[in-house]
Amino acid sequence: MPIIIPSANSPERKPKVILPPVEKPKMLSPEEVSAIAQQLVAGVEKVIVGKHEQVLLAVTVLLAEGHLLIEDVPGVAKTMLARALAQSAGCTFRRIQCTPDLEPTDVLGEPRLDPQSGRSEFHFGPLFAQLVLVDEINRASPRTQAALLEAMGEASVSEGNVTYRLQKPFMVVATQNPIEQEGTFILPEAQKDRFLMRTSLGYPRLEDEKEMVERFQSGHPIETLQPVTTPDRILKCQEAVREIKVPSDVNDLILKLVRRTREHPALRLGASPRGSLGLFRAAQAMAAIEGKATASAEDVKNLAEKVLAHRLIIKEEEKFKDVDGPSVIKEILGQPG
Repeated sequence: MPIIIPSANSPERKPKVILPPVEKPKMLSPEEVSAIAQQLVAGVEKVIVGKHEQVLLAVTVLLAEGHLLIEDVPGVAKTMLARALAQSAGCTFRRIQCTPDLEPTDVLGEPRLDPQSGRSEFHFGPLFAQLVLVDEINRASPRTQAALLEAMGEASVSEGNVTYRLQKPFMVVATQNPIEQEGTFILPEAQKDRFLMRTSLGYPRLEDEKEMVERFQSGHPIETLQPVTTPDRILKCQEAVREIKVPSDVNDLILKLVRRTREHPALRLGASPRGSLGLFRAAQAMAAIEGKATASAEDVKNLAEKVLAHRLIIKEEEKFKDVDGPSVIKEILGQPG
């Protein structure tokens, strides 16, 4: 009887390889996210004096993977807030100064011919940074505004058949002066909807301005500001924020608030579904910053004005009655039920 020798490819001859189970990377706890967030706030406040609420909102926007619009007069540290946040987070930073002649390619980038190789290579614009300050966005032309905000929404730039992803974490802080209108292009409400939150800094209190002058006497603290975390840790925080629980009743509150903006008699247009999603994610981020595993109704109420007010379009006749987005949101929050 012949002896059958198994071939090299037969199951009998193949060694069994037992791989160890792949461990899923440990997710940060709300307490760990809170600790990182507080370090970020403390880092920024080495430069920004007396604006704790605004600094906290900026950190909230970063962890919620959103963008921030700051509307205020010149000289109140809008640029410093963005730069200090970038340096504290260890993120790359670029500043775009908007002017009427700024082209979309000046922001996004464009293909350029390499004289050495003779090939066309994409030259990345300043938007390809992790934290980008878009200064005086209302001075850019509507065409450039639209290109910028589309890239923000898609987190990518397309050139021909090639799509270039923006580096994560990615956050835009845009500023505009609400007083000076000459030579500006009003940012349409549909474009404002791309920003998770809108805020302002305002002039400092007397005691804060005095501290600021004394602190800046020997040099600007932004020059010595050191990172307190890394971009990878920021991404971990964002991942943890997405896992924060939002109870059904809190979700219902978000939807009710947004629905009431669409039914308000003073409004031509209420908040969009993007507003609902934004308020949902912002509440998650605020809960995590406070070290909580679950978002609350208080988180939603505290953030509603910052997230929703800039998305509302007021009827022209109501503007003469001093009706604006924040006043409408405050009224809605005070309604029973």
